[in-house]
Amino acid sequence: MPPPMRIKLPVEVADLIRNLHPRIKRKIRSALGAIQTDPMSGKQLRGELAAYRSFRVGRIRIIYREKDGIIETVAIGPCEVIYFETTVLLKQPPHDV
Repeated sequence: MPPPMRIKLPVEVADLIRNLHPRIKRKIRSALGAIQTDPMSGKQLRGELAAYRSFRVGRIRIIYREKDGIIETVAIGPCEVIYFETTVLLKQPPHDV
């Protein structure tokens, strides 16, 4: 079995996780571990987000993709708005830090 892949979290996503309720935080971390072990475990998205996958954690979704051997987590949020917000986020030009 190959070693787990590395997960890349944007600062905004890491901050969001850090500020969640401890019970939800544990579930998110467990889900990230499952994604790290099996990147294909999430559902393949369609349309503008076809390059990404979605992993379900209750009503929360983790949007990610595997690229160059790294799991890139794009967004985490409630299923009601996360797909729309992710589409808007990906259309924005990258900003310099």
